[in-house]
Amino acid sequence: MSRCECHPPRTEACTDEARTEARSGEASASALPRGVVILFAVACGAAVANVYFSQPLLVTIGRDLAMSPALVGSVVTLTHIGYGLGLFFLVPLGDTTDRRRLIVAQLLLLVTALGVVAAAHSAALLLAGMAATGLLAVVTQTLVAFAASLAPPDGRGRVVGLVTSGVVIGILLARTASGLMADLAGWRSVYLASASLTALLALVLHRVLPRHSAAPPAPLRYGQLLRSTITLFARERLLRLRALFGLLIFAAFSTLWSSVALPLSEAPYHLPHSAIGALGLIGVAGALAATAAGRLNDRGLSRLTTGIALTLLTASWLPLAFTRSSLWALALGVLLLDLAVQAVHVTNQTLIYALHPEAGSRLIGGYMVFYSIGSATGALAATSLYTVAGWGAVCALGAAFSSLALALWAFTRHDTPYPAPKLTSR
Repeated sequence: MSRCECHPPRTEACTDEARTEARSGEASASALPRGVVILFAVACGAAVANVYFSQPLLVTIGRDLAMSPALVGSVVTLTHIGYGLGLFFLVPLGDTTDRRRLIVAQLLLLVTALGVVAAAHSAALLLAGMAATGLLAVVTQTLVAFAASLAPPDGRGRVVGLVTSGVVIGILLARTASGLMADLAGWRSVYLASASLTALLALVLHRVLPRHSAAPPAPLRYGQLLRSTITLFARERLLRLRALFGLLIFAAFSTLWSSVALPLSEAPYHLPHSAIGALGLIGVAGALAATAAGRLNDRGLSRLTTGIALTLLTASWLPLAFTRSSLWALALGVLLLDLAVQAVHVTNQTLIYALHPEAGSRLIGGYMVFYSIGSATGALAATSLYTVAGWGAVCALGAAFSSLALALWAFTRHDTPYPAPKLTSR
């Protein structure tokens, strides 16, 4: 595949905007029905929520199963380790197998893992179930890649935006939903309800999803498949760049959401867990608003969208710094941050899928590995920093992650090479 260098502003054909618009003939020319897109979004949100359900339940689970604090803390760690392994070892399978069958199979296995967690009466069984739950929850990314492959090229940004909104909403509401359900019916009810919903989604998706993808699966053995993921990163600078954006924005995202409960549970607020969890509703508003990013990508404005979103992400930490004196400032900061993160995330996935649609699962799975690294880095750094330096230092950390992403965009926006667009006659 030939390459070209982008030089501002005279070579428009080499921009990422042109690449996104120029890829045609990769999927069906007809628009993906909105109802099917919403089903994708719901399935994505329901699957990824399983990774976050346990966070407000740790104390209750620990008491019920007589687990030490250190052992209880490993519940979240093992779930995320399982998710990270799934991104690399399971998601690429979408490029070599029928995605419909793969999705249904993973959802049914996820039902089993959730059942193990709900029925666990020992720490060992619980931890095994949690690790398996994280591993299988990566069906979320297989769904994203499948939705992108089914969408027409000129509407792919819109579809990816809507489906990714489901992911973000699932993450934001998982803690709130699990806390409320645990208060009403115990922590096991959370996983029983999730298993029931997942089984229902498996049945519906089995009936609704098309039986064949737009393109035939890649003829690769499993080892070749995994190696090719690494090769794609070595070969595509745009993929590496967008993966770095993903790492930095989710480090900022995790910096906020892993630590914001700490100042809110202290003076002067002393908010209960349910009130703190309600912050997720504000984040959902931001995530929904950011679906406009998908439409902007379809109009060829991905580079501008990234710059504006990263500017908003950096600016969001100013009102967030006043959290201790104003809940309105906190709400504004949360809205801006989630809007910005969602906008960049949608843009990233739209652009990297357009690089090689036939390798969409590998591209998105590999990209999401960087998301996991960023999320883990932000959570660990924020909680540790809050203990020694307080909320102001946490906000400075989040602003640093955000500013670094903005600086990276500013220095690379005109000099990133892209493969020459492929034009397919109709």
